[in-house]
Amino acid sequence: MAQLRHDYQEFVKRNAEVIVLGPDGPAAFKRTWEIENFPMIGLADPGSKVADQYHQKVNLLKLGRMPALLVIDKQGIVRYIHYGNSMADIPENASILNILEHLDTEMEQKTG
Repeated sequence: MAQLRHDYQEFVKRNAEVIVLGPDGPAAFKRTWEIENFPMIGLADPGSKVADQYHQKVNLLKLGRMPALLVIDKQGIVRYIHYGNSMADIPENASILNILEHLDTEMEQKTG
């Protein structure tokens, strides 16, 4: 989450919102957000209902849910998905920002 916080304004410049999903309950999640002062949206998902809908992988030998990163466009279509194989397997922000730029260009061409 720290890497997302670092470039949060770059995501916003590209008309994107970062939503972080976590397995903690609402009170614990809120406390973390207040302590860390995260600018992005946090969504508590203690029963993993949302994570399950997006097929986020679970590996109990690697401490539970593996990272998943999705880019969903304004129409609700998943345009990019990355399922991590370890807690360190997370795409670089630059890669995601590049994808967002291409999506913005695509949308401009369709509406332009």
